[in-house]
Amino acid sequence: MREGHPTMRRLPLATLVFFAISVPLAAPWLGVETISPLGVLQGRVTHMELEILWQLRLPRILLAWCAGATFGLCGMVFQALFRNPLAEPSLLGVSSGAALGAAVAIHIGAGAGALSYLNRFHALANLAVSTSAFAGALVAIAVIVSFSQLVRGSRDATLLLAGIAISALFSSLIMVLQYTGSAVETYKLLSWTMGGINVIGMSEGLRALPPMLLTLFLALFFAMELDIVTFGDEIALTKGVALERVRNILFVGMSLSVAMVVANCGPIAFLGLIAPHIGRRFVGHAHRKLAPVTAMIGGTSLVLCDTAARTFWAPADLPVGIIVSFLGAPFFLWLLLHGGGIAGRRRAPNG
Repeated sequence: MREGHPTMRRLPLATLVFFAISVPLAAPWLGVETISPLGVLQGRVTHMELEILWQLRLPRILLAWCAGATFGLCGMVFQALFRNPLAEPSLLGVSSGAALGAAVAIHIGAGAGALSYLNRFHALANLAVSTSAFAGALVAIAVIVSFSQLVRGSRDATLLLAGIAISALFSSLIMVLQYTGSAVETYKLLSWTMGGINVIGMSEGLRALPPMLLTLFLALFFAMELDIVTFGDEIALTKGVALERVRNILFVGMSLSVAMVVANCGPIAFLGLIAPHIGRRFVGHAHRKLAPVTAMIGGTSLVLCDTAARTFWAPADLPVGIIVSFLGAPFFLWLLLHGGGIAGRRRAPNG
C-alpha cells in the first residue's frame, strides 16, 4: 500500500470517522446502570438516571475526549520538534511535575486535616489538588527551559534530556512521599498517579476544553513549520523557519496544555505516543491533516478506555491509565509488526 495514494486511504479513514463518532455517542448510555436513549426522549427515565447522565457521564466523556485529544496533539508536536518518534508528554517531565504537585497537596493537606475537611466539598478538594498539580507542572517547565538555555549544543536534545532527568527526579520524590505517608495518603496518591476521569457537573467536564483548543490551534497554526522541522534544523533554517521562536512557543504552549490536563485527570501515559503514529497510517506526515486526525484518535481512544474502566469492572471504577497502558502497549507492538516500524526522520525534499 502506498502511503500517498488517496484511494488506499479512503476506506480506513471512513472507518476511523465512524469509530470517532460512534464511541462518544454510545458511551453515555453504558455503565453500571444502562440508560435507554429512547427512554430519555420519551421521558420514561427516573430523575436519578437523568442526574447520572447529565452530571456524571456526559461531563466525564467531555473531559476524557478533550484530555485524550490534548495528549495526542502534544505527542505529535513533540515528536516533530525533537525528531524523535518516541517523544511524548510524560517523557518531558511535565506530567511528573504535576504529579509531584498533587502529591505534596495530598501529603501536606491530609496530614494537616485540610483535605479531610475539604473532602466534604468535592469541588474544593479537587481544586486544591488540581491547583497544586498545575503549579508543579509550571515548576517543571521553568526548570527544563532555564536549564536548556544554560547548556551549549543542540537545544532540542537538551530539552529532551533535561525533561527525562527532571522526570526521574520528581518520580523519586513522589516515591518518598508514598513511602513516608499514611495509608490513606498513599492510597489517594497512588490512585491519582494512575490517572482517572472523575468529575461531577459540566463545569468540571469543561476544564480540559481550553487546553485542547490551544493545542489544536498551535498545531494547525505551525503545521507548515512542523513539516519542515522534521527534515532537520539546517533545512528548516534555509527555508526561513525561525527555529528558536517556533520551538519556544510550541514547547511552552504544549507543556502548559499538558499541565492543565494532568492537573484535572492525572498523568495518563502512552496516549501521546501511539495516537500520532496511528494517525500517520491514515493521512501521512502532513501536520495540517495529521493534527485533527490525531486529536480524533486520542480523544476517542480515551473515551473508549474510560467507558471500559467504569463498565467492565463495575461497581469498581478502575483508573483509566491502567486500561490505556494495558490496551495501548500490545496495540503499539502490533503496529510495529504490521506497519513496517514507526515513522522516524523523513527525507529532505528536493529544492
